[in-house]
Parts: sequence; structure tokens; C-alpha cells
Amino acid sequence: MNAVTDHRFPCDACGSDYRFDPAAARLICAHSGNTEEVEGGHPISALQELSFRAALKGDLAAEEIEETRTIGCKSCGAQVEFNAAEHAAECPFCATPVVTDTGINRHIKPRGVLPFALNEDEARDAVGDWLGSLWFAPNGVSDYARKGRRFSGIYVPYWTFDADTKSQYTGERGTHYYETRTVMRDGKRKTVRVRKTRWRGVSGRVARFFDDVLVLASTSLPKSYTDRLSPWDLSDLRPYQPEFLAGFRAEAYTVELDAGFEEAKAIMNRVIERDVRFDIGGDAQRITTLRTQVNAVTFKHVLLPVWMAAYKYRGKSYRFVVNGRTGLVQGERPWSIWKITVAAFLFLICAGGIGFALALVDGI
Repeated sequence: MNAVTDHRFPCDACGSDYRFDPAAARLICAHSGNTEEVEGGHPISALQELSFRAALKGDLAAEEIEETRTIGCKSCGAQVEFNAAEHAAECPFCATPVVTDTGINRHIKPRGVLPFALNEDEARDAVGDWLGSLWFAPNGVSDYARKGRRFSGIYVPYWTFDADTKSQYTGERGTHYYETRTVMRDGKRKTVRVRKTRWRGVSGRVARFFDDVLVLASTSLPKSYTDRLSPWDLSDLRPYQPEFLAGFRAEAYTVELDAGFEEAKAIMNRVIERDVRFDIGGDAQRITTLRTQVNAVTFKHVLLPVWMAAYKYRGKSYRFVVNGRTGLVQGERPWSIWKITVAAFLFLICAGGIGFALALVDGI
């Protein structure tokens, strides 16, 4: 078994650990102020893809596999990397206390990484603005962001898939036309136009090359949140360098490659069906059969940056997630029963006052 890599980068001047700074896009030591470039940290035109078939057979080259020390959260299922010096922590995904162990996770090495562009203060400001826009949130939730509780910078795992597809279909093209009819309504004869559709059988072929179909490779965050963190500027992906992870954590993927591809196929199928309907044309379309051949499937394991804050409110976990590139915020929120009750009471008072005023007007 290969040795586990501990991603630590000591400063030459003082020995403290470097941290990747999003604003400077380089490693910075908070103690000495020293900085260091990330070698090979510039975007390139295209990252090398890996063979999906070879990966399923276990035939990837040894350099494409790495081992990391992780802890699995029993509450949300997250597999998060920890360094050897850590012994206890709080799960950044659900705020559950966890105790680290020496568990080793062997997985496909990330091919690319999208570095953080926002620092922690900027992420906190984004969450504060988001919380301020929420109605009926408890005061304590707003205070959460303002008091500066620490956010966790997490690199979340994703799969990207490329595929060349060719599809054959049969179906029907519908053309709308109208007939005039006389009907009885309210005891009177009325003339109406009724839309009808004339159907004609069709068949054809469509082809599409899919590039970087993005699939979340984690089960620790709700997809409803992560999906709404899009879009991601994948054109700015950098070749994976562990220096980008300095000062941050990375989650190991928990959605295996084959399961990720099944989700990617569902995404591709929706696009192919749209292509088929466009190819059929007309005013309406029916698809009877659709057979798709998928070739030349390749993939990448990439890490995307998310700022995250998890907290407990009345025994339940709530989470904020922030796109580490754009500042887009998604999250869970508790409702303030007190605020809702007061608002409902005020509404009833206002409604009663308006009704009373209208009654006075009617009586005059």
C-alpha cells in the first residue's frame, strides 16, 4: 500500500503552514507573510480525460490513484480528509462532532481543481446578505453570520463525463389546425374555434457530443442546493495540485464512477430528447422509440470550491453553502414561529380594520 500523502506546506522562513489565498491566487504564510507560487497552477486549454472503460476494469495507471486519510461522518455520510495532527473536529457538512481515526480511502486522484476565488470574509458577507433577505427567520440565525462563526472551505468532488452519442428515433409530427363549431352556452348558441392536431409518422437520427457533463460525486449535501450553485466556470479548471488544498479540506467522493455515469446518462438523455423533438419539428411531437449509442466515454474527477457553515438550531442541523467562485448562496433555514404568529396577528388586525371601515362607508 502506498504511503498516505499529508498535504502540508511549511513556510521556509518560520515553519508554519502555508495557506492558499484566493485573493492572491498563491500560497501565503499568515505568520511571516511569505508567499509562494503554485507550480502549474494556471488554466490550460483542456485537461486530459481518462478512459471510462479502463476505470471500470481497474486498469487505470497507478499514478491516477491516491490514498488519503479520511473520517466518515455517521450522521450525513461525508468522507472528509484530515491531516495527521487532527484528532477531533466538527463535521463541516452537518455540525456533528466527529473523532478522527486512521481510516484510509483509496480513490481516483482528482484530475482538475477549480481554486477558491472568495475568501472566508467574502463568503460570510454573502451569507449575511442572503439571510437578510429571508422573511420570518429567527433572530439567532441572522446573528450567526454577523458574529463571525468560522466557515469551512471545502473542495467538493464531482465527476465530469464526455461522450459521443448517436440516436435513432421514430415518432409523429403534429400540425395544429382549427375547426369552427356551434355550441350551446348559457342557453345561447355560440361559435367557437376548436384546435385539433393532424399527426404524421416520422423517423430520423440525431447526434451530439457531450463535453463535461457535471455530476455531483457526494451524498453529504442535498442536490437541490448543489445544483443551484451552478454555473461553474469549468473553463478555468487547473491541473490538480495539492497546494490548492493548503488550508482547506477536501471531501472524498462517495458516489462511485459507474453510479455517476448513470446520472450523467439521464442528463444526456434529456438533452437528446429535446434534440429529437426539435428534429421532428411541427407544432407538437410524439416520440415512439429512441435508441442511443454512446461511444468514446471519458471522465475526470474534479474538485469544486464551496464555503460551508453548519449549525444546530433546536436540535436540528442547518447548512449554508456558498459557491467559492461566484458567492451564490443556498441553504436551509428555520422559521420563527413567533414572527409568523405576530405577522398573522397583525394581518388579522389590518383585515378587520379594513372590513370595519368598508362597513362604515356602506352604512353612510
